[in-house]
Amino acid sequence: MKSRILLVLAIWFLIDLFAFQAITTATNISFIHDAYWLFDITLMVLMIYFGAKGNFASGPNKKMNWLMALVMLSIIPKLFISLFLIGEDVFRFIYSFFDTTEKESFLVARNVFYNRAVLLLTLIPFFGIVYGVIKGKYAYKVQNVKLKFKNLPDAFHGFKITQLSDIHSGSFDNKKAVEKGIELANAQKSDVIFFTGDLVNNKADEMNDWISTFSQLSAPHGKFSILGNHDYGDYIPWESATAKANNLQRLKEVHGEIGFKLLLNENLKLEKNGQTISLVGVENWGNRGFAKYGDLNKALEGTSNNEFKILLSHDPSHWKAKVLEHESDIHLTLSGHTHGMQFGFEIFGLKWSPVKYIYKQWAGAYRHEDKYIYVNRGFGFIGFPGRVGIMPEITVIELLKA
Repeated sequence: MKSRILLVLAIWFLIDLFAFQAITTATNISFIHDAYWLFDITLMVLMIYFGAKGNFASGPNKKMNWLMALVMLSIIPKLFISLFLIGEDVFRFIYSFFDTTEKESFLVARNVFYNRAVLLLTLIPFFGIVYGVIKGKYAYKVQNVKLKFKNLPDAFHGFKITQLSDIHSGSFDNKKAVEKGIELANAQKSDVIFFTGDLVNNKADEMNDWISTFSQLSAPHGKFSILGNHDYGDYIPWESATAKANNLQRLKEVHGEIGFKLLLNENLKLEKNGQTISLVGVENWGNRGFAKYGDLNKALEGTSNNEFKILLSHDPSHWKAKVLEHESDIHLTLSGHTHGMQFGFEIFGLKWSPVKYIYKQWAGAYRHEDKYIYVNRGFGFIGFPGRVGIMPEITVIELLKA
């Protein structure tokens, strides 16, 4: 962990040095130069201090979340600056290569007006992050999706699903805002509610203040849930294996206390007007070093190949790795996990986030032949206490007979 912190600091410092060129070109006011470095050096010292104390290893908490917010507020605008400076450097190199006039150095000097304009444009990501931390993390957005299936039982035509994912209750700091999110979820009046994992950051007691809040979720055909990678307590040290096991057992009990039927590598039938569909829930299964507790074969025991099946699986990498190739057809998979990295943009039908380079299915609906996966962007947040461009999501999926 400490080596990772040092690597981050080294990269951060290099970005600082490069972006500082825009500051020195745009203005010679020493106070601005000093403030630039004072802010970042203070943050770097705090990161070293908390790293030495083991705060990062003990898992996400509100103190570390706010430090991460300040770090993002420093790094992201400077990355933005650096992209424009690289563009300017390419132009300077090409121009200088063909410029035969005498000059003190090979490269022409940076343009003052251009660098001032770049600094002005940097206010966009700066205030975007500020908004994301203050308002964006609770700016719940309802995503309405209609999916058609040939073999959907007739009784389930028009059946509505509300999907929530990645609550991460240990990160919340505004109960009224969360309650409004719950009210918005209930206002969709769906037939059933599914939760696809990561109820907490690490510990079951993070839910102590939120049980009554999430108990308010209601749907006539019930509420069903699975576990996510953060629910197992794998990312923090425990005094004993028994303490860790007790924490997981307590979290399973919490699912029941908020009215969810927790599916642990098992399935059940949802019935409507005498017809049924199978709901399958697996424990977390992920690539890239994430735990593989999920057992799809076990979860499917007792189901037949020709019945309509919905799978709850936290990590979307499970879909291509195991679900699509499975001999038993799974028509719809619901996942979460990525959060859309809580950073990106979605505008005019275009969407982008750095997480797309890690997960091919990272937000929204994806199709392979007659099978779908929907990846929820997450209800909560972790690490960075905000959302920029990728809003917290309440998904409403309507099943239609093709």
